[in-house]
Amino acid sequence: MAEKRDYYEVLGVAKNANDDEIKKAYRKAAIKYHPDKNPGDKEAEEKFKEAAEAYDVLSNPDKRARYDQFGHAGMSGAAGGGGFGGFGGGFSMEDIFSQFGDIFGGHFGGGFGGFGGGGRGGQRVNRGSDIRVRVKLTLAEIAAGTTKKLKVNKYVACEKCGGSGAKDASGFTTCPNCNGSGVVTRVENTFFGRMQTQGVCPSCGGEGRIIKDKCEACGGEGIVKGSEIIEINIPAGVGEGMALTVAGKGNAARHGGVNGDLIVVIEEEHNAQLMRDGNDLIHNLNITVTTALLGGEVEVPTIEGKAKISIAAGTHSGKILRLRGKGLPSVNGYGRGDLLVVVDITIPTSLNSEERALVEKLSTMTHFKRPEKVENQNIFERMKSFFK
Repeated sequence: MAEKRDYYEVLGVAKNANDDEIKKAYRKAAIKYHPDKNPGDKEAEEKFKEAAEAYDVLSNPDKRARYDQFGHAGMSGAAGGGGFGGFGGGFSMEDIFSQFGDIFGGHFGGGFGGFGGGGRGGQRVNRGSDIRVRVKLTLAEIAAGTTKKLKVNKYVACEKCGGSGAKDASGFTTCPNCNGSGVVTRVENTFFGRMQTQGVCPSCGGEGRIIKDKCEACGGEGIVKGSEIIEINIPAGVGEGMALTVAGKGNAARHGGVNGDLIVVIEEEHNAQLMRDGNDLIHNLNITVTTALLGGEVEVPTIEGKAKISIAAGTHSGKILRLRGKGLPSVNGYGRGDLLVVVDITIPTSLNSEERALVEKLSTMTHFKRPEKVENQNIFERMKSFFK
């Protein structure tokens, strides 16, 4: 499978391009590679789809922000009938026309088949609304990636009418206002002369036909309340607040249009022992005074379970031990974070007479007297050197 090109490169715009520049660039690419202008040219068709996918992401503020942060990895990962982000291979040419055809403003008339979506000329195709759901993940699930099955309550296509909204195939009539075109043309006298504009027909909503005999089950809407079990593959390395898009798994559209998307927002479950910092994990390790003085082996939690580490004799409070590769993977698939173990020495709050006598005896010995000069004991200096 060929590697995806950068979406900004596909449209030929800079990364700081505004909405208008992105829209103009997509319009230019779509005209150049439109199937009606390049009949039978598979390469042109693929570039047409590629441009539509790039526009789908860059014209949406949420998707564009995720793409800028995570690249293609933040937009991909097969799920259900489509992919995470953009089109994911789940949209047809008809879907592209129906979703983005309106940016061409009807200026082409019938020259390109109307950009309306397949067999109904320039008519408008409805699109269902998106649905947002939240999914909680443990650190173990984030580290390995996981699959979740969600029951999503949503609007689904009416089974009785197949989503059309009509009682049967003869339940439609051509819209008398637009004669089935879905658009109406207006001619206005202006200071510059007579101007002709096109817009969506207000009588049929751009569909080109009107339902005369409505389906009894859905009341002519073509959709009813229902639910669906959706399996979602979540890639490793996702983070709190990251949103993944499952194309075509949102609400069904009125009158057999294009389904909306399912937006999956990630939440991280709190872990009492491991705190996340980017791809690194931090654990606060409490050790006894004797272990700090004499050294020894202790257990620390990791994502995979427990791990034994050695504590060197004379370890001071605040020392940071790094376990490389024991953190979380990058969502882009490059590298893995570390587990940072921060040492904290537990000081007893009460002593019995025997313990007190021993400590008092130790306090008189050479190595337990306060030194004249303390080096490398300042916590701020230690933290500065750690992050250099």
